[in-house]
Amino acid sequence: MSTILLTIIGLLLLFGFVASGIAFHVAWRLTHPVRKALDMVPADFGINHTEEVSFPSREETISLSGWYFSAKQNGYASRSRTLIFAHGYSQNRLEPHLPALSLAARLLARGYDVLMFDFRNAGDSSPSLTTIGLREQKDLLGAIDFAAARRPGYAIGLIGFSMGAATSLLVGGADERVSVIVADSPFYSLREYLQENLPQWTGLPRFPFNWLILTLCPILLGANPREVKPYLAVKKAKKPIFFIHGTGDSTIPSDNSERLRALATDKKASIWFVPDAGHVRSYALVPDEYAKRVIDFLDNAME
Repeated sequence: MSTILLTIIGLLLLFGFVASGIAFHVAWRLTHPVRKALDMVPADFGINHTEEVSFPSREETISLSGWYFSAKQNGYASRSRTLIFAHGYSQNRLEPHLPALSLAARLLARGYDVLMFDFRNAGDSSPSLTTIGLREQKDLLGAIDFAAARRPGYAIGLIGFSMGAATSLLVGGADERVSVIVADSPFYSLREYLQENLPQWTGLPRFPFNWLILTLCPILLGANPREVKPYLAVKKAKKPIFFIHGTGDSTIPSDNSERLRALATDKKASIWFVPDAGHVRSYALVPDEYAKRVIDFLDNAME
């Protein structure tokens, strides 16, 4: 074997080793986003009675933290319904782009109880991998368990944002305890989404890093995006789903919701495209209209 050929083989091996190392480092960083501080308080949004709560995920080593807001204890006539908020990737229960506490206050005033909680590796919940909707399903199931035990007989709805919207579709589509889902800016399929959009998250060229991250790293981290398929859950769901998506969303393009809506079978399923709104920015852009549409949908779907 010639020296030149050996040199080429050595360089290719070195490139493969370095590229694999970079891919693993990036995947580790994506699955361990820096926690954001809980720097808002419910009282600033007119919520005067707050219960600090904690409960287990269905993955029992994970403890989840959150707030439970009772409509009755906040001075409103209860409608015997609980809404569970599910936040987005790298965020926490506050979902500050809305902010979620503002929407929660409006829903409380309408008579809905609200549970806001932190997924694993967010806010005050247990450290773990962030898996963009895979293991978070067990967290949301834990939240539903908690809400059902806290208020037996109450109807339960899910309101999710981005990753939380996809997780709400995955869990709520199959769980018979869930009556209705509001999905703000969900993705259609995590694998498909990452194949198209991973470079904007990593800053790395599509080749060879997409393949390395999506093939090698699931083996090393034990979290495979192939398993996160909201579209399959929507196909099977037999309940009302309200999709919300901004037409200016460059993070998760609005055609993701359009394709999901086409799969929903319940006659009360609907979609609202918010002109020019960015990713999870619809409420911030038109808060009054957003709240009215969500409340009207919930009132009708949970009657």
